[in-house]
Amino acid sequence: MSYAIRLKCRECERTYPLDPIAACEECWAPLEVVYDYGKLWADLRREDLASRPPNMWRYRELLPVAGEPWVGHQTGFTPLVAAPRLGAALGAREVYVKNDAVNHPTLSFKDRVVAVALSKAHEFGFDTVGCSSTGNLANALAAQAAAGGFKTFIFVPAELEPEKIIGTQVYGATLVKVQGNYDQVNRLCAEIAQKHSWGMVNVNLRSYYSEGSKTLGYEIAEQLGWRLPQNIVIPMAGGSLITKVNKAFEELKKLAWVAPARTRFFGAQAAGCSPITTAAKRGTTEIEPQKPRTIAKSLAIGNPADGIFAVKTILASGGAGEDVEDQEIVDGICLLAETEGIFAETAGGVTIAVARKLIRQGRLNPEESLVLAITGNGLKTLGALQGRLAEGVLIRPKVEDFDEQFLSTAATA
Repeated sequence: MSYAIRLKCRECERTYPLDPIAACEECWAPLEVVYDYGKLWADLRREDLASRPPNMWRYRELLPVAGEPWVGHQTGFTPLVAAPRLGAALGAREVYVKNDAVNHPTLSFKDRVVAVALSKAHEFGFDTVGCSSTGNLANALAAQAAAGGFKTFIFVPAELEPEKIIGTQVYGATLVKVQGNYDQVNRLCAEIAQKHSWGMVNVNLRSYYSEGSKTLGYEIAEQLGWRLPQNIVIPMAGGSLITKVNKAFEELKKLAWVAPARTRFFGAQAAGCSPITTAAKRGTTEIEPQKPRTIAKSLAIGNPADGIFAVKTILASGGAGEDVEDQEIVDGICLLAETEGIFAETAGGVTIAVARKLIRQGRLNPEESLVLAITGNGLKTLGALQGRLAEGVLIRPKVEDFDEQFLSTAATA
C-alpha cells in the first residue's frame, strides 16, 4: 500500500488528487507528494527494513506507488564508499562517496526516478511514455521502459554526447533529436504531453518521478548507521535532487529513525551553466536563466524547474552554492579516479571540484563528515576527457626499451 494521500503545490499549497498532473492550475508551480506521516510512524519501524532486498524499494512505504513496483527491482542501494585517500587530497577528515555511477541498469541516479515514474505510469494505465533529457534520463527511461513493455519517445538536444545517444538507442526507444538546448526540448515535451495521452516522466509524472531521488538520501542515512552527514555536496541540473535528499532527511527525522541533526547542503554546478549557484551566492531565490556552455552536459539546464527550491534548500541549511570551470571538472574526475578508483562522469567532476574549492575557501569544515554525491558513470562522457589526458609511451616489445624508458627515468628522479 501507499501512504501518499495527495499532491500539494509547493508555492500556494493548493491540493490535488494523486493524478498525472503537470503543475498547479493556480500558479503553475511544481506539485509535491504528501504522505500520512502519522500512520507511517505507527505502522513502520526502521528494523523492518533489515530483511528486505537491497534495492530502492526497501523504502516503498515512503514512495508514491500503491501496488507492486513495475520496474526497478535491481535499482538502488549503491555503495557508500569511505574515501580516505580522496579525503587526504582534499584535506578533509571523514569523506564518503555515494556512488550511483554503478546504479542499475544504466549507471546513474536517474534509474531511481524512472523506476518510480514508470511504476506510476503502469498504475495510471499509460502504454506510451517519454521524456526530455540531457542524457542520463534518456538512458534510464529507454532501458526500464523496454523492461516494462512501454512504447517510448525520448527527446534530446541534438548535440548530446554520442555515448548517451547510443546508450538510448540500443534499447529500441524512438529517439528524437531537437535543434535547440534542453530548455527548448523540455518546452516541446510539455506541449506533446498536453496533446497526447502519454506519460511524460518529467512533465505530467514529474511529481512522482522526483520522489525516487529520496531513496539516495535514505540509503546514505542507513549506510552511515542511521545517522545524517554533517555536510553533503550534490550536483545540480534542474535542482530536484538536492531538494529531495533534503526531504528524505527530514522524513527520517519525523519518523525518529535518525537523530535531529542538521545537514548543510552544498549545491554544485559548472561555471558554464550556473543559474542556481549564482542565485545562492547572491542570497536570492531569483533565478536568471543562462545559455549553457560547459562540458558538463548532464547539468546544462539554463532555466531549472526546481531552481528556486534548490536555493531555498541550500540557504536554509547554512550551506552554499559554488561552480567550477571545465578544466577544474576534468581535474575533479581525475582526482576521484586516481585516489578511489571511481570513474565519474562530468557531473561527478563538478562535485569533487566544488568540494575542493569550498574546503580551500574555508566554507566547508574539513573536520566534519562529508558525503559527495556521484550521480553518473564516466563511461558516459568519455569525450570530455579526450585530448586532456597524457598519451601513453610507445616502445618496442623489448625489455631493454621498457627499462630505458621507465626504470632509468625513475632512478634518475
